[in-house]
Amino acid sequence: MNFPQNRMNMKVSFRLNKYLLFFTVLIFTSCAPWKNAAYRNMTVAFYNVENLFDLENEPGKNDGEFTPESKKQWDRTKYNKKLADISRVISGINEGDLPEIVGLCEVENEQVVSDLIQTGLLAGGQYKIVHYESPDFRGIDCALIYRPEEFKVIDHYAIPVRFNDDSAYTTRDILYVKGRTRNREVFHIFVNHWPSRVGGVAQTEPKRVAVARILKTKIDSVRSAGSKAHIIVMGDMNDDPDNKSLLEVLDAQPPSTPGATLVNLMFPDFNDGKGSYNYRGNWNMLDNLIVSSGLLGEKGFRCVEKKGHLFREEWMEYQNRDGEISPNRTYGGPNYYGGVSDHFPVYFRLRR
Repeated sequence: MNFPQNRMNMKVSFRLNKYLLFFTVLIFTSCAPWKNAAYRNMTVAFYNVENLFDLENEPGKNDGEFTPESKKQWDRTKYNKKLADISRVISGINEGDLPEIVGLCEVENEQVVSDLIQTGLLAGGQYKIVHYESPDFRGIDCALIYRPEEFKVIDHYAIPVRFNDDSAYTTRDILYVKGRTRNREVFHIFVNHWPSRVGGVAQTEPKRVAVARILKTKIDSVRSAGSKAHIIVMGDMNDDPDNKSLLEVLDAQPPSTPGATLVNLMFPDFNDGKGSYNYRGNWNMLDNLIVSSGLLGEKGFRCVEKKGHLFREEWMEYQNRDGEISPNRTYGGPNYYGGVSDHFPVYFRLRR
């Protein structure tokens, strides 16, 4: 007597299993393209995060202004807000996924970078860190964060920056990182933060030219060991793409230049009047992304757009009374503005 009911239950069960199988296939097929896209794409970014300091007054560093007792009244609440804001910026650069490689400058030490990668959505990226303490008189350094499942670091070290004509002047070392992607392409990455323009552009230019020569020597050394080496140079150079240090000394040309060995991906936006930094109403492209011409080719990872991009959203910006927009900085002197950074980040995409 229970047979019809059992038969009915079997039909219901079969239909449920059929629908479950359908939805399983649907979910799998909808996820598979995303995984395939992530495997075939890579986003490389650079961000000057404007004075990411901890709260401690560390001996040997000129970091006393970033303590709770200073005029800036730098405290845990402000520090946590800055971490959260920087995390929000970096995690927003690559829509639908986190960037695989991010260069940073103006970080005080490895601990602040460690705090950053554990904040907000960045925590899901399980980023690793490459960082060295530099001799900069303010105590700020360069660093690289990367997702180890996408980029495996092989070697790294700091390239010292010294000036023969001014041995007392200290600045940031150049951070060198060599790594391999999933498809076994090797990248040679140089993270930079060149001497500032404080004191005048012309007066300080020789310092940046000198750093460019140091970097060029290292790049030439890498290329001599393998002419097809993939070079990625990123950083706040405190110079525009058409300044002597970048265009002449480093020989980083616009992407459309025939026969160029190094190309500056920020040239197109720079030529359109855009910039990563605003000084008294004028835009400067101080943050640059330079790659070897092989990354604009047809094989392996390549920058198919042949240009870099600025990342900016309204919440990162400040608008003055005249309607002029600039990056919303954290501080102006001792005055706390509560912004993220006085620079916009730059990035480019690689596909294969």
